[in-house]
Amino acid sequence: MRRSDAAEHACSIRLDEGPCREPVETGAPLDLCTRHLLEAYDWVAREAGVTDLLPGPCLACGSRVGVVYPSGSICAVCEWRVGDVPDLAVADPRVDVVYYLGYRAQIKIGTSGNPRVRVASLPHDEVLAFELGDRALEQRRHAQFASHRFAGTEWFGVHDELLAHIAELRLGVADPWQQYDRWVSRRLAAGC
Repeated sequence: MRRSDAAEHACSIRLDEGPCREPVETGAPLDLCTRHLLEAYDWVAREAGVTDLLPGPCLACGSRVGVVYPSGSICAVCEWRVGDVPDLAVADPRVDVVYYLGYRAQIKIGTSGNPRVRVASLPHDEVLAFELGDRALEQRRHAQFASHRFAGTEWFGVHDELLAHIAELRLGVADPWQQYDRWVSRRLAAGC
């Protein structure tokens, strides 16, 4: 029961030496002082886990966010156990992406189920973005930006509409490769 903000009173916890006399903060969800609210939180967190930053990137997907339990930590994205080394013999599942590469004053829009190999074989200054999708999506993007396409190629001139599309794909994405690694990790976790 939420206490009335107008009423100032002490914590409802009873200790061996008598009632806790610490005040209950305004808006507290229970009639508990801050110390006892934190003790209750720690008690629940033993089972539910606490979301926090990992000591380093997840070895499976690159995420920096994890869930900490008394028994250890797991990645919050792919649930890989922190400290376990991924089995390199397990082949990555196919994750088709449309990629956007920047090279000089051009942008290449292509697709691949193995972008690490494909991108490594192409001239580029920067991987601008990835978008989940296959050849059908790539063809839609080629049609969408056709007025700026260099004839007979998958290269496009830099223009505002394409840059806005890439900016939308990059929202919340610091590194496109980490995003791709998360997609692969999710596909692995799903057993696909």
